[in-house]
Amino acid sequence: MIDKSMQGSTVTRDGDPAVRSIVEAGIRLILEQQTPGGAYPASPSFSAYAGYCWFRDGSYIADAMSAAGHIESAERFFDWCSIALTSRAERIRRIVAESLAGRPVAGDQMLPTRFTLDGAEGSDDWWDFQLDGYGTWLWALAEHSARHDRPLERWAEAIALTIDYLSVSWERPCYDWWEESAQHVHVSTLGCIASGLASIAQTGLIEDSLSERATSIADQIRQRVQDEGVKDIHLTKWLGTDTVDASLLSLIAPMNFLPPHSPLSAGSIAVIEERLTVDNGVHRYLADTYYGGGQWPLLSCFLGLAQAASGNTTRAHELLEWAASTAGPNAELPEQVDYHLLDPDYLQPWNERWGSSANPLLWSHAMFIRLAIALGVPYDTAEPTPAPAAKENAK
Repeated sequence: MIDKSMQGSTVTRDGDPAVRSIVEAGIRLILEQQTPGGAYPASPSFSAYAGYCWFRDGSYIADAMSAAGHIESAERFFDWCSIALTSRAERIRRIVAESLAGRPVAGDQMLPTRFTLDGAEGSDDWWDFQLDGYGTWLWALAEHSARHDRPLERWAEAIALTIDYLSVSWERPCYDWWEESAQHVHVSTLGCIASGLASIAQTGLIEDSLSERATSIADQIRQRVQDEGVKDIHLTKWLGTDTVDASLLSLIAPMNFLPPHSPLSAGSIAVIEERLTVDNGVHRYLADTYYGGGQWPLLSCFLGLAQAASGNTTRAHELLEWAASTAGPNAELPEQVDYHLLDPDYLQPWNERWGSSANPLLWSHAMFIRLAIALGVPYDTAEPTPAPAAKENAK
């Protein structure tokens, strides 16, 4: 249970044991929950998430584990992604061929956003056609490779399939991060795709023809966002609107779709601070009704990463402290908290449908770890995989 007496307040300093213990507990939780096959379950207990792994959530979790030095954990997840893709190679090639022939397949025939922990597709209905996760896995893989000087050969086929898939699909409307608004082309989705394509191309470790195509598509996406996804010097929730969404923060940091010191980054941070942030807790978007539209610790951490990247580390520390204040007695971080609900009437209907919202959420822990590392928070953890040993094992 979350101690609401701490809501919205500065309850600790990130050099103090409280913050360090959340970082350490998060790393332990992620390592304990990761399956032998490499999947990171979204949440071990929440009814709608248990037993599933998302490419998006998992990629951010792998990035956090990579940043924390857990090379083997991150690479087992990348292996899991690779198997999910290569085992569907013929399906992906058919999607690409039909798209190039002007006959794009229906959304329910596209790749899903989440898989069971063994890499199968779920049998229950879900809002599955989402593209951002496939860009995010490329980005996380490229970041990991650069961070630890790791080769990419073992994932070469999966990388090529992903580039092919995204090259013919990026312009399509699909569900957003929140499994909503499938009729729109979402700016955060476009940014995740472009960041993944550009990052993997910049490694210099993939074939020249693939690299050139990935770079070309990333450039086209940047132009599309500039032309249709910007309003009053800030990014927008989807193309052709003036509303905003906190998922846009990821495009500033850690994904670096926007230069963090650019006017567009500054404007996007400012509007999200003004419209979506209350007492350091960040809402998804203003019309949110999911569990009443609460505040998400992982989004406060994304805002903290964006602020830190733009040079405002004082603000980033405040946001990390707020996220720490949402931790329960076992240092577990929830998906969201109900300190400040946008529409309280919707809290009980969601509780009746799925039970209390996810707690713990591994993605929340990942973003807390990532922000803490970005701010230089000291911590102790299980022994990380040393890069030289990991390289030897990979040969």
